[in-house]
Amino acid sequence: MDETIALAVDKYVEILKSEVESGALLSSEADTDGDGQKQNGGENTETVTPAPEEQFASLKSKYGVSDYPDESPSSPLYAILQQLEQGERLDPTDIAWLDENHIKTRWDEPKLFSGKILKAYHKIEATFYEQEYKRTGNKWDLPSASSHWRGAKKPEHALTLTAHLNLEEIKEDKLKSALLTTRGGAFRDIHDLDEAEQCARQAIEHQPDSHHPYTLMGAICYERHERSKYSEGDGWFKEAIKRGASPNDHDAEIKRVIKSADKKKRHEVAEHLLGKDPVHYEWAKEYLIDKASPKDQDAEISE
Repeated sequence: MDETIALAVDKYVEILKSEVESGALLSSEADTDGDGQKQNGGENTETVTPAPEEQFASLKSKYGVSDYPDESPSSPLYAILQQLEQGERLDPTDIAWLDENHIKTRWDEPKLFSGKILKAYHKIEATFYEQEYKRTGNKWDLPSASSHWRGAKKPEHALTLTAHLNLEEIKEDKLKSALLTTRGGAFRDIHDLDEAEQCARQAIEHQPDSHHPYTLMGAICYERHERSKYSEGDGWFKEAIKRGASPNDHDAEIKRVIKSADKKKRHEVAEHLLGKDPVHYEWAKEYLIDKASPKDQDAEISE
């Protein structure tokens, strides 16, 4: 899990306003008269609405999940994709369903809650929290919005959102740390590691008991792709675990680093991990094999 997503999102504020009707159009509605006929230069032509099966297939293609075997409009996936298409927030039960279901035909059998679906979800959440901040002025909405912009692969949006903060005006150290951590994560996303590290260290000063900035520091060390930095990163990860972080989260951070690296660096990180603990990091063996990068395979799923 990303080091700032867990920090920012505590619960969902609203339940979706309504279910999307199964026959909703995928694009903007055309201007119609009272009989449901399109006005076209004075000539009435009937509006052709695709069958639900066709709409479902189109949405599956758009969101990169055409391999999901269920083709019935009664599938929960159809309603979820319609909600995403209309920019509506997902209910926690929908998210749980996406997280539990996989597409087994892909190389790593990813959850449905990944790729374009996950990016669309994050974009909707980011927009919601940003609007909430503008409406209420509650600064706790900023790290939430920032984290979701990162999840939507829009780190520049996250940086813009937090660019003009005056930390001296914020009394809560916990909030300061949260803002600095998510801002540091956004700098990491754009590979500005010096700025990312500066934010992480400041976050630690404001809240030394929080594991999130320590996890960020560990990831930054690995991201630098210097052999001497890997052991330093391990030290930061250990400090994060002392403060309540999950070792699985650190594995996920390291995997992210490996997937974004070139072949030489992938081998380098894998060798370091296997030399440290060949049992725990057995998964790293696949990165010693000269084959197509998992990053390249992921591109078809996440882009």
